[in-house]
Amino acid sequence: MWELIKSNQRKSVFLFTGMAVTLMLLGYLIGSTFYPDGGGVFGLSIAIIIWTVLSIISVTAGSSLVLSISQAKEVTPAVHQQLFNVVEEMKLAAGLPAMPKVYIIDSSALNAFATGKDPSHSAVAVTAGLLSKLNRDELQGVIGHEMSHIMNRDTKFMTYAAVMLGTIVIISEIFVKGMFFSGAGRRYGSRSKNSGGQAQIIILAIAVIFAILAPIMARLLYFALSRKREYLADASSARLTRYPEGLASALEKISDCSDDLPSANKVTAAMYIANPLKKKGMKLSDLSSTHPPISERIRILRGMMYGAGFSDYQKSFSALKRSSAAIIPASGLRDAAVIPLRAAGEDQAEPQTAVQEKRKLGNIMMAVNDYSTINCECGLKIKMPPGFGMNRPEITCPRCGRKHRVESAGRIKI
Repeated sequence: MWELIKSNQRKSVFLFTGMAVTLMLLGYLIGSTFYPDGGGVFGLSIAIIIWTVLSIISVTAGSSLVLSISQAKEVTPAVHQQLFNVVEEMKLAAGLPAMPKVYIIDSSALNAFATGKDPSHSAVAVTAGLLSKLNRDELQGVIGHEMSHIMNRDTKFMTYAAVMLGTIVIISEIFVKGMFFSGAGRRYGSRSKNSGGQAQIIILAIAVIFAILAPIMARLLYFALSRKREYLADASSARLTRYPEGLASALEKISDCSDDLPSANKVTAAMYIANPLKKKGMKLSDLSSTHPPISERIRILRGMMYGAGFSDYQKSFSALKRSSAAIIPASGLRDAAVIPLRAAGEDQAEPQTAVQEKRKLGNIMMAVNDYSTINCECGLKIKMPPGFGMNRPEITCPRCGRKHRVESAGRIKI
């Protein structure tokens, strides 16, 4: 899939240039608004400095910034062994040079994303809700999707775009709100009218309009380039797992979940496997959506009846969309290797009740937050927050009254 990687690099350069021009033009107009005499050059200079700093941050710490914003916590295999096993399987299937770091987001919502500057420096983050509701095949489909983003070099593009888009949004909102709430626009217009500077009023109007439109245009560019990547990642996941139904079933559960993901925002939304801002029952236009329709993605995956290869995905995509548009690069379609479908895994757990899912979710969240547990002889599990034993060496079971040494507590088992 070298064509895909090269295409992603070209699109990254295109986005890099487009975002930079938008940011610089925004700086020039804001500078001209506040300081008509030479302020545009000053604003442009500030924008160039911001662009330079952002570029450095995106390359050196963009992934850490995105993970921090998403409130993702790095975990070890002791927290969730199955998750690490699945990540390692998909890492080997994708041929990545290094094991991605694994993060869990402390939320009941169902979602996941990947980030990283290259396949040797990457990370996968999933929500606790996802781990509590998906079986192994479904989890494998989601991780395969995220691993595909890493393999296809999507994560570098998405991380950079998120940092740059976030800055454009913040600068625009500060400027627009400052103009309207401080009354600066009226004062500026009054001064310009008295001095006969009609051109300055026009500059002010252009600056305000551009500050409003710039984030919208940047988002549309960001989303338009990200939607096709979701199709490609779905196709790659089906190929890696050889079980398209796993990802299809996972997407179905994700779409049925109405829980909010508080840490997600308009900047990071496109990085997730499904739009975290799209609440249940809420319909967004194709133009403003960060992802293709999830029902459409499910139908394409379930239309792969005869194989798990790229050509099988393209045939299913073309049949559903009734279009000859190629979603898979030519090099992928030229691969004549037959990728047979596999059967569902034999180690699937029995369907869980709502109570069991809630208990599992609680255990995952407490494990992520370093809670420990003591199993009392009466059958009660005593769960303690981190640092609980610093001031009291013993704890009494509230059910039977037995005393337990806090130091004997172990990790919560998922």
